[in-house]
Amino acid sequence: MPQLNNTIDSLLCNCDRMALRLINHAMLRQLAAQLPRNAQVGSVASVHTLDKIGKREVVGYGWNGTACYADRVDYPMPAVRFREPNNEINALRAKEQGDWKKLSPQEIKALYRASFCQTIAEVQAGTGEWKQHLGVSLLFCAGAIWIAILMNLFVYDELPVTFDEEHQKAQLKRIIDLEMNPVTGLTSKWDYETKQWKN
Repeated sequence: MPQLNNTIDSLLCNCDRMALRLINHAMLRQLAAQLPRNAQVGSVASVHTLDKIGKREVVGYGWNGTACYADRVDYPMPAVRFREPNNEINALRAKEQGDWKKLSPQEIKALYRASFCQTIAEVQAGTGEWKQHLGVSLLFCAGAIWIAILMNLFVYDELPVTFDEEHQKAQLKRIIDLEMNPVTGLTSKWDYETKQWKN
């Protein structure tokens, strides 16, 4: 009987392995069918970005290896150009191959704007967004202060009588009389012979 159980267990394990292999092969075939023909080898993110850039030219690696555009100061060379090529830009790029002295400043700026959305100075320029954040945080602080004031006026009871100075002195006298925590506590600083606080 134990041999029969072992044989059945080994057959079940073999069936499980075969089923897993079939599922694995089917998933690999399905993934391979979904990959575009022009995907960069080894880049999973390229599957998702190459179909989104349109006709824009891929000119480099980019800041994370995907074909995406981002204006960043720490990585100023994006992977793709900012604009899709049109007749005007193609004519300027053909003229760019020659002598740059023949290009006018407007043409140089047009070429730059075809490749980049913003200059480094424009990227680094302040947006003034901090003012909005400061204003919203001050509104929340003002709201919290008003809530605290209204809670003190309408919700909380008055402080107990034990908070006045007379009751606090009586409580301190009682702590000293009972010699509460005489080693490290408050009464350790009281001199019982002279009836004064120690210096």
